Amino acid sequence: MTTTVRFTNAIQKLYTAFHNNTLNPEDCKQCAVGNILDNTNCWKHFTDLHGSTKLNYVGLVHQNLGRKFNGYTPLELLKIEAAFLEGCGYRLSSTYCYKPDTTKNKVILFNGLCQVVATLCELDGIDNVMDCSTLFNHLPSLSELKSV
Repeated sequence: MTTTVRFTNAIQKLYTAFHNNTLNPEDCKQCAVGNILDNTNCWKHFTDLHGSTKLNYVGLVHQNLGRKFNGYTPLELLKIEAAFLEGCGYRLSSTYCYKPDTTKNKVILFNGLCQVVATLCELDGIDNVMDCSTLFNHLPSLSELKSV
């Protein structure tokens, strides 16, 4: 499968963060986007609400100027972060971000990463590398049904 440089770099950074226990949805430098952007928090100024996909004035300026951060536009970064938070059990709305009781559990973080990978694949127009449904997509043949 052919992927983009930005996709490959993002996946490598997220993989490293997950296995080094430096992935944290409550820290803008250690969340999914924070890790993709080399543990910086510049992206948090693109919106007014944690988890929002709505750009504020600063975000709109960068978006309209065509700026990219490690290959991603401000809007794409907000979509990635929203996917991570939703996968970690956050409930997002345009005015509120509900935080679950626990966010440091490896299973929860993995679920968040699965959402991020799906979003990264969607943004780059590639098949979801985490989707294993085709492995189990098996329709029995007529002869298999008769033997049951």
